[in-house]
Amino acid sequence: MDMIKIILPDGSENEYEKGISAADIAKKISEGLYRKALGALVNGELYDLTRPIEKDSTVKIITDRDSEAPVIFRHTIAHIMAQAVLRLYGKDVKLAIGPVIENGFYYDFDLEEKISEDDLPKIEAEMKKIIKENLPIERFEISKEEAKKLFKDQPYKLELLEDIEDETVTYYKQGEFFDLCRGPHLPSTGKIKHIKLLSVSGAYWRGNEKNKMLQRIYGTAFAKKDQLDEYLKMLEEARKRDHRKIGPKLDLFMFENELAPAMPFFLPRGAKVINGLLEFSRELHKKYGYEEVITPLIMNIKLWHQSGHWDHYKENMYFTEKDESQYAVKPMNCPGHILIYKSKVYSYKDLPVRMSEFGKVHRYERSGVVHGLFRVRSFTQDDAHIYCTKDQIEDEIIQVMNFTNELYSAFGFEYEADLSTMPEDHMGDEKTWEIATTALKNALERSGIKYKINEGDGAFYGPKIDFHIKDSIGRKWQCATIQLDFQMPERFDIHYVDSNNELQRPVMIHRAIYGSIERFFGILIENFAGAFPTWLSPEQVAVIPVSDKYIDAAKELYEKLDSEGFRVTVDTSNATVGYKIRNAQMLKIPYMIVIGEKELETKKYNVRTREGNTVENLELDDFIKVIKKEIKNRSLKLSY
Repeated sequence: MDMIKIILPDGSENEYEKGISAADIAKKISEGLYRKALGALVNGELYDLTRPIEKDSTVKIITDRDSEAPVIFRHTIAHIMAQAVLRLYGKDVKLAIGPVIENGFYYDFDLEEKISEDDLPKIEAEMKKIIKENLPIERFEISKEEAKKLFKDQPYKLELLEDIEDETVTYYKQGEFFDLCRGPHLPSTGKIKHIKLLSVSGAYWRGNEKNKMLQRIYGTAFAKKDQLDEYLKMLEEARKRDHRKIGPKLDLFMFENELAPAMPFFLPRGAKVINGLLEFSRELHKKYGYEEVITPLIMNIKLWHQSGHWDHYKENMYFTEKDESQYAVKPMNCPGHILIYKSKVYSYKDLPVRMSEFGKVHRYERSGVVHGLFRVRSFTQDDAHIYCTKDQIEDEIIQVMNFTNELYSAFGFEYEADLSTMPEDHMGDEKTWEIATTALKNALERSGIKYKINEGDGAFYGPKIDFHIKDSIGRKWQCATIQLDFQMPERFDIHYVDSNNELQRPVMIHRAIYGSIERFFGILIENFAGAFPTWLSPEQVAVIPVSDKYIDAAKELYEKLDSEGFRVTVDTSNATVGYKIRNAQMLKIPYMIVIGEKELETKKYNVRTREGNTVENLELDDFIKVIKKEIKNRSLKLSY
């Protein structure tokens, strides 16, 4: 009898017969654990409960309390949804893929009948029937040739099979339904009951717009009802905060989809917010020792061949031709910054050189993935590049992290980080990548920032750290990035002169804190639901005369506040005072000063806030002093 050693999370070791399942291990530990078990983590890989364990392993039994659990039960629910769609729409349905995504799952279908959101309750009801049937879920290993016979009526599965290099594949079966899948899955369909289908959209097969458009159904599932209810409540709140609705409503931005698709236009109110973000960023760049530069928007394609973008990124670039020369609209600012660095000779005493730019870039994004300000084709990066010695890498990265912390704190954002390592499509040798990745890891650990590793998700020229901010309703957004690059200095043959008067290669650090300023703006709109803090608000004070008689007095008040540096507006319309106040509140203007006969006589003012509070008999100088302090401190809360 062959025996294997199993090590549990508490460090205890036991020997079991080879081929034992995680379910059997759980049962031997306790009947309660067995009943709660959803799957297992075996040597870092998720397993079904019934899958045999064939070698010495570390084993963790997964219950609904573990972070790995949603992957297992949402993957299973995706299969249950596919089974429900097949039952409702017939065997002519062609199945594509059904992966787990953050907070949910989706499945892509090819069928003639159009599925609308009105059909989701019907599909959901069928899913609940399948859950109630509590069908056993079985895993099978078969050869690719056998799988091709099994899926002979499913063209998308056959295409996937062609791409699998292994000669053995797995499929799962529950009742009459079976699907090509690596798993893992729950032991039966009855284990998780709290589900909700969310939406339907179109999606090109494999994300390629040259392929057929499929129908994608999104859904979610949670182990407990209160978790599902909380998530649905968050989604409803997110819908209310949708920047694509709030932005145009507040006259912040617009799109012209025929003439400039996915390229935002910022209206006067939106431009004020953008400029506020840029001014704040410029302050911090100066504090942290950066020099601002400006580089051309269009440069000869020779530059992009040299940088490697032609080989790795040309599908996302725009091109133009003039005087028999080809040019590219820049998708990134780094090659331009390298040309500036290369234009003079630097000594080791000059390093680090920190170069920043609010660079406008253009990247072609497929129409199916553009999304408001979050995914656009024209945007501005708060881009910077640091040229330093190898000995300076960790200190420079920690300084960037301090910069990041100071900027994000001004908006009340908490954040965490991902460290992304070498991808398959990369430049340079593995040893250099290892040195670069170790430097980033050391800097993260020295800074004490919580992080996780994303294997194989680095940029083609180097590993990177991505920062994820958490907004006011708990959503996470990827914004700042730090990328370490040994490759471009090599490609462009840039140097510095060391203490021995010899040429040495500098290291290049790419970094952005806002990331895309347009995207960060969209995040802020949703985070604050359009009610920006006073320092960032397009208008900070609205002056409201009670009638035409007081317009001149209102304009005088406007001039006084304007001279003090406030962004002020005066409502000279013929509307009632109540309407004017409501309009200012709808525009999310932080403060409103109503002026009439009493205010003229007493020189004291009633100040209303967008939140509905009223402060009476304020001296103007006192109001100015308080609001100036609020703006200077970049307070997130109103003073009144």
